[in-house]
Amino acid sequence: MRLLSSALVTLLTLTTFSFASSSSVLVVLDPSLDRENYSIFFGGLEKRGYNLTFRAPKDTSPAITDYGVPNYDHVILFAPDTKSYAQDITPQSLVGLLSENTNLLIALSPKQTPLTSLAAEFSLILPPPETPLISHHPARSEPQTTIPVTVSSSSPILTSGIPPVWFTGAPHALGSTPMLVPILRAPAESFAADSTSDADSDALVTASEKGGEGLWAGSQMGLVTGFQTNVNSRVVFAGGVKMFSDEYATKELPSGGPPGNALFVTDVAAWVFQAKLKLRIDGVDHHRVGESEAPKMYTTNDEIVYTAHISAYDSETSTWKPYSGIDDLQLEFTMLDPHIRTSLLPVSGSPGTYQVQFRAPDRHGVFKFVLNWKRKGYSYLESSTTVPVVPPRHDQYPRFLSAAWPYYAGAISTSAGFFLFAALWLAGDVKGERKKGSKVE
Repeated sequence: MRLLSSALVTLLTLTTFSFASSSSVLVVLDPSLDRENYSIFFGGLEKRGYNLTFRAPKDTSPAITDYGVPNYDHVILFAPDTKSYAQDITPQSLVGLLSENTNLLIALSPKQTPLTSLAAEFSLILPPPETPLISHHPARSEPQTTIPVTVSSSSPILTSGIPPVWFTGAPHALGSTPMLVPILRAPAESFAADSTSDADSDALVTASEKGGEGLWAGSQMGLVTGFQTNVNSRVVFAGGVKMFSDEYATKELPSGGPPGNALFVTDVAAWVFQAKLKLRIDGVDHHRVGESEAPKMYTTNDEIVYTAHISAYDSETSTWKPYSGIDDLQLEFTMLDPHIRTSLLPVSGSPGTYQVQFRAPDRHGVFKFVLNWKRKGYSYLESSTTVPVVPPRHDQYPRFLSAAWPYYAGAISTSAGFFLFAALWLAGDVKGERKKGSKVE
């Protein structure tokens, strides 16, 4: 009986661990798209431990949320041409999912759909409907809307050395919000137009020379763009769904080599599903030099040691590991405005530990230790710790101030001179004869 009980406990533990280490993904797939044509992408997600659930855009089951609580960790919307959805899929509900830390991967198209208005909420500006991306370079046998796009190696999201990827779809302009994370940009010679012919090429050239508005051309346009919210949830907008297909994953490039679509979409999914560049602050501590415990309050001009412990998520082992790869982390000691801003550098020989020593300002009040590190692609690191800084007690001031010795010397010399003069005046003899007064008759 005891052996059976132990076996049940072990089985329950393993089952709990398997559910804890996996993530649930809802795939909203348009009926016009065959699931088998995206087997490489979906199969790769399943091999990495994601549990995929499929439904059509108009289906009401399985529901994305129940009573405002998300049922899935991530949602994939591969319905770029669908114009009507079930009641649980609206731009407002999708924004609400992000506030509940549910991540979104959304494919767009040149057509006007509800997802187009959703993209505008994230500072993405789409061109007029039915204006796909067009490029006549390089020379190829494919249509001008099927474009091999070079992948930039500067993005930390992507693996370095990815070959060009095939793309078909709509571009978008990027707004000014710093929360946007560009992943794939359009080629410099591409443009968005409502025709694949060259009939309007003169108008495009004229508009480019005059800098006219409404010109959708060049590498300032985005094709795949991410957005990271204040709560570190993520959403990715892709201009076309075909770049995730098996056809584009195996389609030979004009140069003769294999495309990079399979690796590219794997990196994009890993980032948007929080398996890449995910950081957190495990804890912070502060104390005076020579002490180990945080005091209730600091005194002006105290020497303070501040330490932060940071880790990164390892998707291969599903564990958090110490991370020392940040070289531009800063600490602010602030009261309304930063009084001290200093670099918080990693400690050699102590992975994940960042430490700095500084002197408290000569001003008392309520201060904060503030960490606010935000970089494109990485999870935001934010921490705020409030501490009071008080002036010294009456018995904590020094007996003598070294800077005041000239005043001390002046006071002492004046006092000594006064006593010397008084002693000489009182103890000295009176010289000279006293005048005789006149006789009184």
